[in-house]
Amino acid sequence: MTVKQYPSRPCTEPVHFDSVHNQSVMFGLAAMKNITLSADESLIQAARARARHEHTTLNEEYRPWLTSYSRQSNRALAHDQPMQELRGKVTTGGRRFTRDEMNER
Repeated sequence: MTVKQYPSRPCTEPVHFDSVHNQSVMFGLAAMKNITLSADESLIQAARARARHEHTTLNEEYRPWLTSYSRQSNRALAHDQPMQELRGKVTTGGRRFTRDEMNER
């Protein structure tokens, strides 16, 4: 069994065992899960070249993007929930507002 530790966050014990690759993955206190993504081969090569030039990896660049992407979804859900709750509770009595009326402040 091999143990792979990501240098950006030290760990003291394995938190995830990858049986496919027969290795434990350590990253902070959270378990890391491997995923497979598909992209155009030339795009992947260009991204790897940039990562090498910047002394990083695609994995290290992907993690912050995934965090940001998932938080955007949570913000949208936080906005949509109150709007859904108001539907059916607030009515105009059938009145149609003009564009100017809707944009009044």
